[in-house]
Amino acid sequence: MTGPVDRIALGLAALGRPAYINLGRAGALPPVRDVEAMRAATFAVLDDAYAAGIRHVDVARSYGRSEEFLAGWLAERGHLDVAVSSKWGYAYVGEWRLDAEVHEVKEHSAARFVTQWAETLALLGDRVGLYQVHSLTVDSPLYTDEPLLEALAELSANGVAVGFSTSGPAQADAIERAFALEVAGRPVFSAVQSTWNLLEPSAGRALAAAHAAGNRVLVKETLANGRLAVEAPAAVRDVAAAHGTGPDAVAVAAVLAQEWAGTAVIGPASPAQLAANLRATALALSAAERESLAALAEDPGEYWRHRSSLAWD
Repeated sequence: MTGPVDRIALGLAALGRPAYINLGRAGALPPVRDVEAMRAATFAVLDDAYAAGIRHVDVARSYGRSEEFLAGWLAERGHLDVAVSSKWGYAYVGEWRLDAEVHEVKEHSAARFVTQWAETLALLGDRVGLYQVHSLTVDSPLYTDEPLLEALAELSANGVAVGFSTSGPAQADAIERAFALEVAGRPVFSAVQSTWNLLEPSAGRALAAAHAAGNRVLVKETLANGRLAVEAPAAVRDVAAAHGTGPDAVAVAAVLAQEWAGTAVIGPASPAQLAANLRATALALSAAERESLAALAEDPGEYWRHRSSLAWD
């Protein structure tokens, strides 16, 4: 049986760039968020994650310098047993500014894929075992872009697993439609990374079906961009108090309790937040607790409208 830590990946969305939308992030970061300070903060979290047994790190082209920071850490530490997943489709355009009007720009095209895969390769080389379309939605042009689908299929044929992440209230539809895509009779995708948490569990059935079909399932935004840690509902706080832990651990434990969730991606901004998140590995939720937490689900449309209103800081 795979242990809980083996099912956790460290995501660098909150550390690879100075601004992001996670609540509770600001106080955990260095007072000055220049490149060197954020690099050092990233290395500190990576070191503690490795010491705790985490062997999977998830990054993206749009996470600022996340790929660069990870590549530097891998080179300095010499770790050969760390799995790496990354994403393409968004470009980081924030120019390392907290007050940038736009931080990232999305484009699902063959040209963007070719460019960003080359950039990822230049930094991480053959360390990348999973390359994902970033934030696939039902209105993406990807579904009918034959040159792009052929390029993704070629990457898969060359030994790199190809997946996609999802976002928005129609995640389930995007998941089902993406896994139906084929090139030369073979599925284009073998992995999905979707938002699933106590406030937004609407993709659960589609993710369970994907898992049952043999696809890899990763869960992102396990803490609802910090809402389940900083603004945790009473039910989460009550369960946390009963176990002598924090609400973030309860939220992560709820993800690990899903049999279809192969990997839970966490995104701490400091070693302290990492340690708090990892308390989930020692937390077993009872059936009654899981039932009480299931009642927290929000309307997906409302959840995603709230998420889109979060400020980058």
